[in-house]
Amino acid sequence: MNHFSNISYMISHVFLMLFIYFFTRYRYTKVKTVLICIGAFLSLCLLDQVKLILFPESNVCYFVVTLVEIFITQFTAIFISARRNSKTVFMGLSSSNCVIAGSISAVILYIWTGNMVLSIAGSILVHLAILLLLSYRIRRIWLGYIDREDMTDRWELCLIPVFFYCGFSCLTFFPFTLYDNPDNILATLVFIVTMFVSYIVALRYMESESQKRNMYWKNVVSEFYIKGLENQYYLVEQSERNMRILRHDMRHYSGMIHSLLDQGEYAQVRKIAEHINEVVDENRVTRYCNNLVINTIFSHLMEQAQALDIKVHYDIRAGKDILVNPQELAIVVANLFENAVECVKGMEAVKRSVDIKVHCTEKYLLVHTKNECANEIVFDPVSGLPGSSKGSGHGFGMQSAQAFADRIGGNFGCSYEKGIFDSVLYAKF
Repeated sequence: MNHFSNISYMISHVFLMLFIYFFTRYRYTKVKTVLICIGAFLSLCLLDQVKLILFPESNVCYFVVTLVEIFITQFTAIFISARRNSKTVFMGLSSSNCVIAGSISAVILYIWTGNMVLSIAGSILVHLAILLLLSYRIRRIWLGYIDREDMTDRWELCLIPVFFYCGFSCLTFFPFTLYDNPDNILATLVFIVTMFVSYIVALRYMESESQKRNMYWKNVVSEFYIKGLENQYYLVEQSERNMRILRHDMRHYSGMIHSLLDQGEYAQVRKIAEHINEVVDENRVTRYCNNLVINTIFSHLMEQAQALDIKVHYDIRAGKDILVNPQELAIVVANLFENAVECVKGMEAVKRSVDIKVHCTEKYLLVHTKNECANEIVFDPVSGLPGSSKGSGHGFGMQSAQAFADRIGGNFGCSYEKGIFDSVLYAKF
């Protein structure tokens, strides 16, 4: 029986590592990630020999070794993951539950048939069916949820796989195994179905929340865009009206200039010319870049900064057609700009300034903001991003920038030194 359990566990460990591999955004290369998973698999198999072959009668050994195996499994998932947060813990715990379902099928088949080969073959098929089903149905949803760095960590979701694991343990292993109490087989099968349905419903809910958040940010950009267009239309209309007045008055200015020239009053002529230049400059509509979306939203942001008497040093370079989604880039620019404005608006006038640079060329994308910051900034040790002083529900701007950088294969980072806060997003095309 121990040899049957040993083989069954070994198969489960194979599929356990496959689950972790396929449902993780790993931080290392594929080769290194595979080697780490193989190392974890060999460690689990070695520990199985200890509890099943060397000390088969020791309940203490079985309990301790099982705890060590759980630690190795969860540590492997966290170690290879690009983002070490509640989502990674949830995925590692869930992979164990999915594998338990396959392991239980081997026990049930052995109880029903008494044939070890048939039970092992059936277990492999069940494991494979579960892996393929989940990969087809929820892998895309799950990886998309992992990529959404602007969504709050939900540690309470980790309780779902924990309680399912405890439920499986009580039904199949403790205090009686399925061999001792086969009447629990039907309840176990219903419990397995309930678990997978719960996972699918929970992940569909996550997908729905992600879509709602996407819609929210699209609405934010659309609102900025519409307001920016309205403001630009008003400025153009006002400029045209003032220029029509200037053109109407030009014949009077012309007559005054000719009269003053005849009298040799060159200083007065110079004053009139300067006045005309001032009128022209006042009615010039500022164009920050050639990209309509970026220019419109940045115009709106500049109005907000000017209303707060914040000096903005800008360098915006974005053509009509750019290699990234202009709406997504506009969200990033708006978030970083507003964070900088929020940081300096309460300072004394001489310190109320923001430096922002946006370069989007055929070769690279650079978004750089720089501003003074009076408050000490605490960086999250996991994400490396600054935490929000406003508590939970805030700080999504930095997370959104990080997610955008990940999507385009770039890097995003922040630093705080000597009262100066910097944020840099860079991607090379």
